[in-house]
Amino acid sequence: MPSVKTYTQSKEVNIASRLSDYIKLAKPRLASLVVFSAVISYLYAASEINWNKALLLAIGGFLVTGASNAINQIIEKDTDKLMLRTQNRPLPQERITVAEAWLVAVIMATIGTFILYKYLNPLCAYYGFGALVVYTLIYTPLKKVSPLAVFVGAFPGAVPPMLGWVAETGKFGLQPGLLFAIQFIWQFPHFWSIAWVLDEDYQKAGFKLLPSASGRGKASAYQILFYSMGLIPIGLMPYIFGMSGIVSAVIVTICGVLFTWQSFKLLKTCDVKDASRLMFASFIYLPIVQIALWLDKL
Repeated sequence: MPSVKTYTQSKEVNIASRLSDYIKLAKPRLASLVVFSAVISYLYAASEINWNKALLLAIGGFLVTGASNAINQIIEKDTDKLMLRTQNRPLPQERITVAEAWLVAVIMATIGTFILYKYLNPLCAYYGFGALVVYTLIYTPLKKVSPLAVFVGAFPGAVPPMLGWVAETGKFGLQPGLLFAIQFIWQFPHFWSIAWVLDEDYQKAGFKLLPSASGRGKASAYQILFYSMGLIPIGLMPYIFGMSGIVSAVIVTICGVLFTWQSFKLLKTCDVKDASRLMFASFIYLPIVQIALWLDKL
């Protein structure tokens, strides 16, 4: 007979394990990157920072993004079983049920949207919930159909900086549009470098994410280089339209040139190692640019 103490400890472990799996549905690292982009853009827009508002934006944004990630995993639970990087997720391993995952996703979406609507503004909530709908209902199923999925996914993926600006101002305009444009263009080399590195895994799941049917080749690399080069003029738009100063313009240009150089190296070699370097460069590029724009305004 197991002791009461052993039973209690076992129950506590099970509860902790289940909560851990619920958290994994939200993909907290990815959601945190989204939250960072939204909050830094809020700070950029604010003439006087309200830290309570920034915190509510972070919580609401995290929950809506977490809900998007959870629904994505529900839809892709069978394909996740086929890929090495996703086969240990809670749903493929059947550590939680689909019904549980839906419940967690709905709760996160409801609370997150409510926070954005009630404590920030309705437009902020509309953008956040709209991004969730496009990401889960259009982008996710389109990944198996066409590389056009990356173009579609770039729209909800570029919402966070716009969301942060709108959270402060309550309206759309040129400034949030420019922040949206930077993150929109950035996503193409970002997504495609990831797709290059994980191409074998994605093929197992039937995902079509590289821009060319030839896969890891010059045609895909040329498109990656084209969009990387586009980051240089797009990144200068805040300076041109008076949103930031010369210091951030120089930093943004240097980052864009270095990013483009890494894309050019991928074009020369078509090597997975260079795609991996570009992928990591993309993770570094965006926060540096966003922080530089904000600090240059202070």
